[in-house]
Amino acid sequence: MKKDILICGDSLKIMQQIPDKSVDLIFADPPYFMQLKKTLVRPDTSTVAAVNDDWDKFQSIEAYDLFTQQWLSEAFRILKDTGSLWVIGTYHNIFRVGYYLQNVGFWILNDIVWHKTNPMPNFKGTRFTNAHETLIWCTKEPRTKYTFHYESMKAFNEDLQMRSDWTIPVCHGPERIKNNCGKTLHSTQKPEALLYRIILACTNPNDIILDPFVGSGTTAAVAKKLGRHYIGIDKQKAYIEYAQKRLKSTQYGDKSYLNPTIKQLPHKIAFGDLVAQNVILPGTALYDAAGENKVIVCADGSLKRGKDQASIHQMAARIKHCLACNGWTFWHIRKGQKLFPIDILRENVKIKDSSIKSGVVK
Repeated sequence: MKKDILICGDSLKIMQQIPDKSVDLIFADPPYFMQLKKTLVRPDTSTVAAVNDDWDKFQSIEAYDLFTQQWLSEAFRILKDTGSLWVIGTYHNIFRVGYYLQNVGFWILNDIVWHKTNPMPNFKGTRFTNAHETLIWCTKEPRTKYTFHYESMKAFNEDLQMRSDWTIPVCHGPERIKNNCGKTLHSTQKPEALLYRIILACTNPNDIILDPFVGSGTTAAVAKKLGRHYIGIDKQKAYIEYAQKRLKSTQYGDKSYLNPTIKQLPHKIAFGDLVAQNVILPGTALYDAAGENKVIVCADGSLKRGKDQASIHQMAARIKHCLACNGWTFWHIRKGQKLFPIDILRENVKIKDSSIKSGVVK
């Protein structure tokens, strides 16, 4: 199977030629089936570039449902057992898509709300402004070992769990591709920031990503930047031509920096282990960061302050007058004229063959 390729043609027919269980992720932005009856006009009489393209038109709702079921069935066959499918849509189609993807056999993991910071207003004032789209993330089986880089998403989000509501602007400015006449090429071009999160979260470098409705090539461009392989399909020749130009100017990411965050679990070392291994001796004085509160290390790993005796965490909490406190960062050991957090003792301890070897404070 060829990869890193854009194909102009009928998505369903081309998907039927792709081998079983051969792609790691499918991102699909299928037709919305908006079926607009009238031209949208702004208050200043200018025309809105809405979704009224031929590729979004179907003879009936039944025809659209059949189309949806067929491409989802092919997606299920093509996707690896460990892969995942992402589908995006609006209120016009996302509920129908969700119904058929469950019928086909997909298992829904999340629905993501893409909150648009700059949505198109409702010019007539007859409805709420439609300021979001919905993404459905699913796998082939409930217990599949799918790819999800939780730690990468948490790091991406400044050490907070990534939520299911994503605030990202609509594609605009220089990112918005224009045709030779200076008009918007694709009415539903997605911002790269949206695909960046999806690909970063659910794939690894060198994975293969399929976009059966690739349009202006956003999925392929982001895949290339992140060191993934791509297959893009679209029946609109103009879209494919512009997407190919876009990809020529897109550089492959440096693979030295593309691996996802690997969670480093801390060594399961108790403070008493450090005392038992003579890393820190009974009778050693410990201090808070300011050097104002002093405690003495006991043989069992507890700390003593006057008549009070408790664990490193309990003693720290009592001094701070709070319910809980991390003693590893609160307590410090003196080396020369400087105070170092006792956590550095734990970091210097190396575990090998389940035995603890002593370390030193540098």
